[in-house]
Amino acid sequence: MANPHFYRAKVKWTGGDRGPAVSYESYSRAFRVDMAGKASIEGSADPSYRGDAVRVNPEEMLVASISSCHLLTYLALAVRARMDVVSYEDDAEGIMQMEGDKMKVTDVILRPSIVLGPGADLDKAQALHDQAHAQCFIANSVTCDIRVEAMIVIRDS
Repeated sequence: MANPHFYRAKVKWTGGDRGPAVSYESYSRAFRVDMAGKASIEGSADPSYRGDAVRVNPEEMLVASISSCHLLTYLALAVRARMDVVSYEDDAEGIMQMEGDKMKVTDVILRPSIVLGPGADLDKAQALHDQAHAQCFIANSVTCDIRVEAMIVIRDS
């Protein structure tokens, strides 16, 4: 078995600087995520839950985490298959809704637009998405459905 990897994040409620949480309607949902040696992330609840729309919310971070893991896994597989990836951009979307008696992210749709270098095998490039999904650490860690709707273009020269 491979050695485990450990990841740390310090999450601090910064809304307390504006006063204590005493009522649902008035407390600040602001928080900060710090990871050693990296830029802080300023977050809040989704605006539907009285959060600050200017800050990222946990649901957006979940979608971004799934998308970026798929991206990095796909790139690793593509270069190992000797495909030149010229560009990769994803317009990912998450859907949160009631399932049974729980609110949860039920679906994430990844919509990567990829440009490959000349001579790439389009069928192989599409198949790599299935492999990337199967190998993505984050996708393997969540229970929501994840669909990949990729658009791949091969550059002529």
